Amino acid sequence: MGMICAIGLMSGTSMDGIDLAMLRTDGEGRVERGPAFFVPYEADFRRRIEMGLETAKRIERRDERPGDLAALEHDLTLRHAEAVKAFLQGAATGWGKPEVVGFHGQTVLHRPQIGLTVQLGDGALLASNTRLPVVYDMRANDMVHGGQGAPLVPAYHAALARGLPQPYARRYPVVFVNIGGISNITYVPEAGDPVAFDTGPGNALIDQWVAREAGIPYDSGGAIASEGGIVAQVVARYLEKPFFEKSGPKSLDRNDFTLAEAQGMDLADGARTLAAVSAEAILKSVEHLPAPPKLWIVCGGGRKNPHIVADLRAGAARMGAQVALAEDVGMDGDATEAEAWAYLAVRSLAARPLTFPTTTGCDEAVSGGVLAKP
Repeated sequence: MGMICAIGLMSGTSMDGIDLAMLRTDGEGRVERGPAFFVPYEADFRRRIEMGLETAKRIERRDERPGDLAALEHDLTLRHAEAVKAFLQGAATGWGKPEVVGFHGQTVLHRPQIGLTVQLGDGALLASNTRLPVVYDMRANDMVHGGQGAPLVPAYHAALARGLPQPYARRYPVVFVNIGGISNITYVPEAGDPVAFDTGPGNALIDQWVAREAGIPYDSGGAIASEGGIVAQVVARYLEKPFFEKSGPKSLDRNDFTLAEAQGMDLADGARTLAAVSAEAILKSVEHLPAPPKLWIVCGGGRKNPHIVADLRAGAARMGAQVALAEDVGMDGDATEAEAWAYLAVRSLAARPLTFPTTTGCDEAVSGGVLAKP
């Protein structure tokens, strides 16, 4: 397959908006990264999504849309369509017309233990409105083949690892860390398939904490946490959860961790302690990796929290490893997941594997996705 121009769309567990990215790729090792864009959700729509998470708990089949979820799915899809149009008329001008769109949608329920994952997003509606082919619903086939349905980004991480610049090139094993609402890692060896799994809460608990205690959506730049200290007993209580004893593949729903263990702390201590929980959960993942990594590359919104990053650097240093931010290695840490969805859409068109037994636990390496044509 030659190089294909693709757009990736990602709306993650932080529910803050839509990340868009464009790239050209052959769906294998060749990747030319392009422009990126972000469209925030307005506060009222974000609250609708949050309410949708509660409604989604009633879902028993993937195609069910109880309550107002059908209306939410429709409106969310139209927001993605408008975002694509704005992107093509703005930041992506001059990069050419994309040949395919990779559409993640909004996860509202993820229960891998019963083979159920639900992403709101109408691929046919998006294709009709953008007049572009759309690949969507990329998690379902993995679950049909016994996988967890997550994470899907590792195939892209493995491609990126092959093209790291000096002085980071060939520092195997390398681990990509994505800190969104939930954190996940991809372990890339020098040879063989990647290993991946969710590591625990990322930004979600911090966001929930400051929203509840201070009425703000997130701790910008870790400012609140900078006034607090780490309550070690609370970190220990989180890390005692059975989830951390499981080897991968494993994945989480946003609601699998709560603020129950954080009760009684003041605002600043809570923000700082939950940042430590995020970092320590990532570091604890080494217990389930084939070998200790030599390089950690941090992507996602959590890389902007200096406390999470500092804790990661300290823990990695104790293991003789280095931590680099996505930008240190020439990547855009905000756009990596959206780029991944563009890359995966191209792989889907070629029926190449999106997931592997070592990333999701599927029975065999499998492709996935549904193609909607305009």
